[in-house]
Amino acid sequence: MGSTTMLKSVLVAGKSGQLGQSIHKIASAYPQFEFIFTGREELDFSSAESMTTFFRDKHFDVIINCIAYTSVDQAESDPALADQVNHLAVKKLAELAKAQCAFLIHVSTDYVFNGQNFKPYIENNPVDPLGVYGHSKLKGERAVQAVNPHGCIIRTSWLYSEFGNNFVKTMLRLGQARDSLDVIFDQVGSPTYAEDLARMILRVAHVIVVEARQSIQLEDDSCNQRLVDVYHFSNEGVCSWYDFAKAIFELSGTQCSVMPIETKDYPVPATRPHYSVMNKAKIKQAFALDIPYWRDSLRSCLNQIEQNDNYDKAD
Repeated sequence: MGSTTMLKSVLVAGKSGQLGQSIHKIASAYPQFEFIFTGREELDFSSAESMTTFFRDKHFDVIINCIAYTSVDQAESDPALADQVNHLAVKKLAELAKAQCAFLIHVSTDYVFNGQNFKPYIENNPVDPLGVYGHSKLKGERAVQAVNPHGCIIRTSWLYSEFGNNFVKTMLRLGQARDSLDVIFDQVGSPTYAEDLARMILRVAHVIVVEARQSIQLEDDSCNQRLVDVYHFSNEGVCSWYDFAKAIFELSGTQCSVMPIETKDYPVPATRPHYSVMNKAKIKQAFALDIPYWRDSLRSCLNQIEQNDNYDKAD
């Protein structure tokens, strides 16, 4: 039997986003998986018919949903689109995953909570989203749980990377252009480097699909006998956006002062949770994870950004 017969097929939906690009970056380190990366051209979340057509002649062992409508403020004025991408399309994806007994990994958010906790959120704490984005993501979670495919939901927070648009890259750009910046200090959470999230997701996929299915002969319907698990993942440690910005400038050598301001001094359409720290004990125990500290991962990301900039300049 050739080694290729052991490969597990992994669909990564959302190849252009931060997480999709981060999974693509590290994919070669996972030879047990055969990756298929799709964007809107191949898998259009705005059309249930398109999604059905895409899956008609394809089978996957793992489906990783990296697609999300993440424009938190814009969602307030476009709730229909947020609901389509974060809820209705997710429900359809869960149904398609269940039909072929694929393991679905759906990425969700800390915004399902209202941010009024005084200690890190655990997975079964009451949910109470504050805005359209959080409501649409919660409806997506509940749709996955109602369909109940073989899979899990992973909530994360404050995602950044060397790819796309995010807080780190915005701070670097503004820090080069300005002498000082006002940054909110009364919203607290845990930054998440997308590459760390990508490695964790592929660890989950390996444990569930590769290790389990090599050693256990599953019954035809056994993939649907467990409820969908919910996990929390971010980097270790806690900071405010102000602390995050200070660290970005310190570690990158950017000469820009940071002034702390309150949320009320920076009005935006969508209300943000003031406290978004999540307890990660469940996922660490389940998958034997060693999660990096947020400043260490920030340093890795900044090094990657600097290398990319130097490469671009060399061209």
